[in-house]
Amino acid sequence: MGIVKISEQMHETLRQTSGALSRSINAQAEHWLRVGMLAELNPKLSYSDICQLLIRAEAGERLSGIAWPPTKQEHA
Repeated sequence: MGIVKISEQMHETLRQTSGALSRSINAQAEHWLRVGMLAELNPKLSYSDICQLLIRAEAGERLSGIAWPPTKQEHA
């Protein structure tokens, strides 16, 4: 785990959003990072598509045809 420096404005936005969505600040930041990374790797997908992919991946479903960063298990 590392430390990521962000602006005070972004931290305040994270704090407010995490409270509204019942997530920790770190969980909200990680969610935005994952969504942003998937959006960059798969520019034709909508936010809804990306959320569905995250849910499928969490359920252990193998995602084919999608640019997806490998997990630690896939590296081993």
